[in-house]
Amino acid sequence: MTNRFPSLYISHGSPMVMLENSSARDFLSGYGAELGKPTAILIASAHFEARAPLLTADAKPEMIYDFGGFPRPLFAMKYPAPGSPELALHAAKMLGEAGIEAHPVKNRGFDHGAWVPLKLMYPDADIPVVQLSIQTNLGGEHHVALGRALAPLRDEGVLIIGSGSITHNLRELMRTRAKLDAPTPAWVTQFDEWAREKAETGALDDIAHYLERAPYARENHPSADHYLPLPFAMAAAGEGAKGKRVHSSSQYGVLMMDTYAFQ
Repeated sequence: MTNRFPSLYISHGSPMVMLENSSARDFLSGYGAELGKPTAILIASAHFEARAPLLTADAKPEMIYDFGGFPRPLFAMKYPAPGSPELALHAAKMLGEAGIEAHPVKNRGFDHGAWVPLKLMYPDADIPVVQLSIQTNLGGEHHVALGRALAPLRDEGVLIIGSGSITHNLRELMRTRAKLDAPTPAWVTQFDEWAREKAETGALDDIAHYLERAPYARENHPSADHYLPLPFAMAAAGEGAKGKRVHSSSQYGVLMMDTYAFQ
């Protein structure tokens, strides 16, 4: 019998999570073993944006170091997981059948929104991985539709992940130059607790319409890119799904590192 995994929302944080000791790194380093090994992984990353849904279709994806000013060891890291052209085609067809035009794309490697959490969770890099692009300008309802269309993949043993950050204001981080263990301000914790309540009660419509309904939504997400993988992941768990916050911690004061499992 094929193992049916929850869909996940992972806050991948700064690439420095790979080098700095933190509770988020400790959690992710053990979470893959707790979940078990899926047949494949489909991950929607905040760092893969396109005007329409694209699915990576290379058999051997390259690495993308989509950051600057970080220590050299980060640029030497590899995550040689195989791709899955077959899964990319299958997922594109599923989206098409739901009325969402989607396309496989080649020559697009793993960005750090994918390889950072996966390298911690599944360090053997022996599980096929396909990345799905997000459409930042299309909002929460569009990403709910993406998740719903791809939800049946979970019945095939595919682990579906949305990778972002539950709070993500880099301008504030740069302004304060906060330390890793800096205290979390109230405007961050209030948004974080709103998201927890809505996720755990299955309030998908609220999650999708966070800009109108959440406290300090724009302060925590000046851009929607790191938030939208959340409604995607929640919808991918199926109708009526509820979430469980399986990890919560903060870094640099303004980056909450929460992970949710939906089922």
